[in-house]
Amino acid sequence: MERDAVDLIVEQWARARPDLDASPMRVLGRLSRVTRIVERELKALFNEFGLERGEFDVLATLRRAGSPDGMTAGMLARSSMVTSGAVTNRLDRLVAKGYVTRDVDPANRRTVVVALTPAGRELIDRAVAAHLDNERRILAALDRHRQDDLAAILRTLLLSLGDEADDPRALGDP
Repeated sequence: MERDAVDLIVEQWARARPDLDASPMRVLGRLSRVTRIVERELKALFNEFGLERGEFDVLATLRRAGSPDGMTAGMLARSSMVTSGAVTNRLDRLVAKGYVTRDVDPANRRTVVVALTPAGRELIDRAVAAHLDNERRILAALDRHRQDDLAAILRTLLLSLGDEADDPRALGDP
């Protein structure tokens, strides 16, 4: 059987501290390493479209929402699980690039509505197609059945850690 770096780390702990059960590292260590590798792959893809991860998330959230009228800035902040200041910075960059508009809601002057421009919609349509192709490439070592099993296992873990979807429409893209 092939071994990865986590196997070596767990074996080293078994020798250094045989009194400890390092088996959780077999899962969490691998999740951590996979996350770092996948983030690197995603960053490279988003760079091809002139986007940062957070900018992609904003554009994808707006596109998925399906409303040509856009979303409030507050809804975007909740969907991205970052501070409102971080959302503001992302929006500033996307407005400067011509991918979104940010307007005061005439019905409620305290609310800002963010919407895709035609250029933003065209960009996110191309970027999300490439993103999904990239994700398929990343997961190619797992057949569909294993991907489904892994997705179910990870859902169970996430739910046990309190990661529940109050409103699936408001979640950021994975």
